[in-house]
Amino acid sequence: MNTIHVAGGVGVADTAMASYDAALADANLHNYNLVAVSSVIPAEATVRSVEAVPDLGPAGNALTVVEARRTVGPSDEVDFREGGRSGAEDAADKRAPRRRPDVAAGLGWATGPGPGIFYEVTGENADAVRDRIHAGLDAGSSLRDWELAEREIHVETATAEPERYTTAVVIAAYGESEPAL
Repeated sequence: MNTIHVAGGVGVADTAMASYDAALADANLHNYNLVAVSSVIPAEATVRSVEAVPDLGPAGNALTVVEARRTVGPSDEVDFREGGRSGAEDAADKRAPRRRPDVAAGLGWATGPGPGIFYEVTGENADAVRDRIHAGLDAGSSLRDWELAEREIHVETATAEPERYTTAVVIAAYGESEPAL
């Protein structure tokens, strides 16, 4: 397990789970049982951003991952104005306009001479996701008192489709898969 592959994907389908599965397929991670871990990168690992994860073993195996995931569906709406309906005090009908949220999922990583960290964020806007990742990597590095000067970010975005579910994922897959049984 020396390489951690980072890939993202987007999926659209008629159910939330099907859109998630389609997003995993877009990253070539749909045939594994994903086992989530917190966000520490082992010192001996190399993190590599890829378009799609290469074959990491047989279908059905367990694969250790860090994941950023956001799904929106047909009933998800948010107010146009920041802060929901607050801020709409001067509106004639006291209601802010509604819209479908977009999806953004991002994963950032920071490495240095020893172990490193991942930081995952989701939201509606890629720039806001990136800003929060930078802040999270700064906080995580400071908390551990580690020098983590090398940093990268991978963000996936999509416009939510009406009447369907839309999912964006970014996943760091640790090494090769292992038998689940």
